[in-house]
Amino acid sequence: MIRVAFFSPLPPARSGIADYSAALLQALHPLAEVEVFPEPAPLEPARFDVALYQIGNNPDHAFVYEAALRHPGVVVMHETNLHHLLADLTIKRGEWDAYVEECAYNGGAAARARAEQARTLQVAPDYEGVRMTRRLLESARGVVTHSGFAAAELRTAGFAGPLAVIPHGAWLDRVDGAPFRRKLGVEETAPLVGIFGHLKPYKRIAETLRAFRRLTRVAPEAKMILVGEPHPELPLEDAIRAMDLSGHVRVVGFAPVEDFTGYMAACDVVVNLRFPTVGESSGTLLRAFGLGKATLVSGVGSFGELPDDACVKIPVDAGEEDAIFEYLNLLASRPEIARELGARARRYVERECAWPVVAGKCVEFLEAVAEGRATGFHPLAAASGKFMAGKSGQAPQAAPGECAANVVPDTAAEGLSPASGGDAAEDIIAYLRTWARDGESLQYLENHRTRLAKTLAITPPGTAVDRVLEMGAYLQITPALRSRLGYGEVRGCYFGALGRTDVREETSSLGERFRCDIDHFDAERDPFPYPDGHFSTVLCCELIEHLAEDPMHLMAEANRIIKPDGYLLLTTPNLASLRAIDAVLLGYHPGFYPAYMRPAATNGESAARHNREYTPREVRKLFENAGFEIVRLETGEFREEPHPEFAWVRHLLERYKLEAGLRGEGIYALGRKRGAVKERYPEWLYS
Repeated sequence: MIRVAFFSPLPPARSGIADYSAALLQALHPLAEVEVFPEPAPLEPARFDVALYQIGNNPDHAFVYEAALRHPGVVVMHETNLHHLLADLTIKRGEWDAYVEECAYNGGAAARARAEQARTLQVAPDYEGVRMTRRLLESARGVVTHSGFAAAELRTAGFAGPLAVIPHGAWLDRVDGAPFRRKLGVEETAPLVGIFGHLKPYKRIAETLRAFRRLTRVAPEAKMILVGEPHPELPLEDAIRAMDLSGHVRVVGFAPVEDFTGYMAACDVVVNLRFPTVGESSGTLLRAFGLGKATLVSGVGSFGELPDDACVKIPVDAGEEDAIFEYLNLLASRPEIARELGARARRYVERECAWPVVAGKCVEFLEAVAEGRATGFHPLAAASGKFMAGKSGQAPQAAPGECAANVVPDTAAEGLSPASGGDAAEDIIAYLRTWARDGESLQYLENHRTRLAKTLAITPPGTAVDRVLEMGAYLQITPALRSRLGYGEVRGCYFGALGRTDVREETSSLGERFRCDIDHFDAERDPFPYPDGHFSTVLCCELIEHLAEDPMHLMAEANRIIKPDGYLLLTTPNLASLRAIDAVLLGYHPGFYPAYMRPAATNGESAARHNREYTPREVRKLFENAGFEIVRLETGEFREEPHPEFAWVRHLLERYKLEAGLRGEGIYALGRKRGAVKERYPEWLYS
């Protein structure tokens, strides 16, 4: 028997990897001589053939990581980003020099510079951009992942040694959920939806709650539970109240594994979404499969490799919320479909992911590494079934004419509320009303209420060290950038003579005071009067459509003044909206505001008319030409209200199989700066 030193946290640690390790150990013991190291302890390498390290991206795995560097062995990479773990090993120990050097070792000079900025609190650590895996991968004798997606990520990161893709194990429990339904007070026939595990923003909880709110309108008896430890950055209870879901949704919180499994068994549908992904698999998902539950997953990363007939794959694009609602509605109204989907999921994990099967593959790989027989990509990689080496694990690309709407990762998640509509939007509109200076500004707010609330909902939140610039600032939403989104410095700008700066001081009807400098310049001619990389976020709302000569000047200057990985938020009317199509087919101008201004009405200021309106596809090109990566692109209304008069246009699009998405009145685009301007005068925009 092979002798294995097994390093991992174990229960009662509140870690999915701890539960994974406990289950794997039970299956390993008949196949290998295993000694477990659940906490820091000296290792005598001569006593073992190989060491096996379970690596996760949290402080529970600090001792495992350090042992893996001292005594190289086989590393199970449960995810492909270890930046949070390395930050715990350095920053939280007060070792900033070590952190900076580790960033430089992984990402070069640019990563070193960013780390030095983080040291002085100018920026946050680049958790997403620098994955901090190089040192561990260079020392490992072999690597195990749970998906082809993660394997491709690690190959891209430079690991060339023995690598096996071994499925995550599944718990094949038979649990009676009826007692837990009674405990929750949920009727036997009421649809019950559950979200399980650590309740973090990237698990698409906000989107699921919005979709579930729509479900309650067609199925008022439907209920939802959230079982797991809430993340401090996700104000769940506030969101539930804001969406008027208190009678339908209950946050159970952390539950021991027996109760956790019982609550899951009580559910009809389990929602297990996540984006962005760093190659992780989900023990919670495998537990749901083992219980035979109909499950919704995000169709990206490792989850895209799951059998199509074992789960519902939700696209991470502009139609995400609609897809969640439609499938929840289907599974709630057709329980026989939910039961069959769950049965197929259980059959899949019985065949591929039972713990004895997983343990057998693990031991086979460990023996091959210990005996020097494992080279390159181990044959066990075929176990995942759907891995193709040419795929790097990127999110699905949008079809021609369509733009994906990806929720911004980490600190750029929706800023004001997990919801961008309903009561949450009403709350922010009520706040903005307190800043309305007169009847005209109040009327503008009412006419654009949906757009303004949506703009704030998707603006990345800031910190006390972050700066934000609002271009074309009328002070409708400007105070909220400080009071609701947390930016330390809020600045505005407006059309006028370069060099002039106005100081605006306002007091809301509730007594809140706000001061803002408003700089004047021509956004398509003048150099913007700010240093390079000065702002974390720039808002360009309802402005670019007014430019008559050189819109890429604005985009290029915005790139210059935004820091690396900072954000540009742009909103503009949609020339491809249902309203525009309706207008042109009925013989009218499709533009939202094509009228000329009477000369006497301009008072010498910039004319308010629109000179060029854009389509979503063009906005995507605009961002890419200017060096930004689109992280969110969607459309919506200026004021949310029904438009039955456009039903015939949608029918026409569907009849001829034309793209029916992204047809709202306004375009909302959020881009992240990824480099310099790529094309100053793109051919599609300039003659």
